[in-house]
Amino acid sequence: MTIDTLLPVELVEAARKVVERNLAIGRRVSIAESCTGGLVAAAITEIPGSSEVLGCSFVTYSNEAKLDLLRVSSDVLETFGAVSIAVAWSMAQGALERSGADVAVAITGIAGPDGGSDKKPVGTVVFARAEKGADPANIVADRKQFGDLGRGGVRLQAALCALELLLPPDAEEGP
Repeated sequence: MTIDTLLPVELVEAARKVVERNLAIGRRVSIAESCTGGLVAAAITEIPGSSEVLGCSFVTYSNEAKLDLLRVSSDVLETFGAVSIAVAWSMAQGALERSGADVAVAITGIAGPDGGSDKKPVGTVVFARAEKGADPANIVADRKQFGDLGRGGVRLQAALCALELLLPPDAEEGP
């Protein structure tokens, strides 16, 4: 089936896998996006049937939105900065709690062309995944350096990584 879309084909195909695999196991997802600005949610909603999988998404581009909508602690934001594992983890936990989903993924980063520093250059993106019933002390997060791929390139790579994190474990894969 061909989908009429403005989005890159690879992004839509990754979203299709997320919808199909989560739909098959009855799992609901939520996303907390910063540097991707809703791109992950846009990709998921390109897929027919996505409303059975995605209940809501949060675009928390500003620190104020992270504080207000996802209840990220101001102490965490001030201590570690918006592009940090601590903030991404807090965003994922907030999205999980606020949405009632089974799994939530958060993305925060520096898409560029400005905003980078020596410690956090343009292309730095942090991801976190929180799951209902999981031990919140078991932090599932990662920091990636995509390099300066241009604003669109960083956002695309970040969205693709986030979609991968939303895939359920493959039932066919062994322990």
